[in-house]
Amino acid sequence: MTTVESTIAALLAPGKGLLAADESFPTIGKRFKDLGISSTEENRRAYREMLFTTPGLGEFISGVILFDETIRQKIGDVTMPAALARQAVIPGIKVDLGTVALAGFEGEKITEGLDGLRERLSEYRQLGARFAKWRAVIAIGEQLPTMAAMQANARVLAMYASLCQEAGLVPIVEPEVLMDGNHTLARCEEVTGAVLKSVFTALIEQRVGLETMLLKTGMVLSGKECPQQAGVEEVAGATLRCLRRSVPAAVPGIVFLSGGQSDVEATERLNAICRPGGMPWTITFSYGRALQGAAMKAWHGSPANVMAAQTALQHRSRCNSLAVQGKYSAGSERAAG
Repeated sequence: MTTVESTIAALLAPGKGLLAADESFPTIGKRFKDLGISSTEENRRAYREMLFTTPGLGEFISGVILFDETIRQKIGDVTMPAALARQAVIPGIKVDLGTVALAGFEGEKITEGLDGLRERLSEYRQLGARFAKWRAVIAIGEQLPTMAAMQANARVLAMYASLCQEAGLVPIVEPEVLMDGNHTLARCEEVTGAVLKSVFTALIEQRVGLETMLLKTGMVLSGKECPQQAGVEEVAGATLRCLRRSVPAAVPGIVFLSGGQSDVEATERLNAICRPGGMPWTITFSYGRALQGAAMKAWHGSPANVMAAQTALQHRSRCNSLAVQGKYSAGSERAAG
């Protein structure tokens, strides 16, 4: 059995990142619907099979975050986790049960799923998972976020992480500050810093080992509706400054979510963040749509399109591998395409 330390080392291998393929039924259903694909169990299985059997996936992808349905499905007579292991890719699992309204705090959310989590983590480990992920969402608004909402989500993230470490799984702690809104880059930096400090305060109080967890966070970005959109270098500078001020050096790695950015934007910004080097943590990616978007569109629900879809996934994975090394450029898109 692998240790949590060896799992972290493998997940943070140079030039590699994570593929987030843990979309819930409503999320993948919406994306399929946009392409005219029926969201049946078999179509979801076939889609994930296409992703996980991409030739050479393990060259650029170190781990995949699975959904509860997926970790129980098979490719032929092989389980999904075993199929990933054949590619030298580590299986992980999303364990939160989604967000609901936070009572008493209009416009803010709390994540559910702590009830029965100890037993679920034990089962997931038996099914092949070696790490887990839990997502909290924080909205920026005129009076948001409130300190109460930040602290409530931080406490839940800390309890989840503690249970993961008890079960021998690496916890990925994901407090996502949403891009929605017209907030400025500076406001996003302020909120992201406050959220991260709240999360690490809770983690330490809960006695979570910082050395055996990973942080998944968003880049510091202008809100989607902000009239003044920050450039690539501004985003990188604000993001690194925020992380230096808020994330303890004991944390081994930070994996960025794409959070609604286009695939190329997510790669360009990741490259600018990684280029300077010299950070106390390993920085890489844990992208969902920014890795899968082109592949899903190419696949379009047809077995005849599997090769084209896998080529699209290879392309984006290679580009993000270069970005993690600070070696990505516009020419990389052409060379890898």
